[in-house]
Amino acid sequence: MASVKQIQVTFDCTEPERVARFWCEVLGYVVPPPPKGFAIWDDVERAMPPERQGSWFACVDPSGVGPRLFFQRVPEGKVVKNRVHLDVRVGTGLVGEERLAALEAECARLVALGAVRVRLLTADEENESCLVMQDIEGNEFCLD
Repeated sequence: MASVKQIQVTFDCTEPERVARFWCEVLGYVVPPPPKGFAIWDDVERAMPPERQGSWFACVDPSGVGPRLFFQRVPEGKVVKNRVHLDVRVGTGLVGEERLAALEAECARLVALGAVRVRLLTADEENESCLVMQDIEGNEFCLD
């Protein structure tokens, strides 16, 4: 049996490009080049049938280490809490006030991009503090 070499994380959303560009800013990801035979992504869109235009968008880690993120348009809106979410690791190795300061600084940057701060989960005997947030379409993620 072959082992998995790569994964992709897929988001259901109403505005794929808008959500993808938000996550590019959060993670330092980039929009990959268009497929062979197309100079720009707008050319790809124009080649699609009208009902498929704007139906998906993707972004990638420029270093090639992180997973590809894929955003697909779905007709229904978000109703309940995500069953899977991203942890954005901004406080790794930090504890106490130093960790809280790093989380708060990143929270402020992301709120300026349109994210929403939900709540701070304070440190306990087992876990360090983290911040629960939502992206621009309400998908939960954590600053960890």
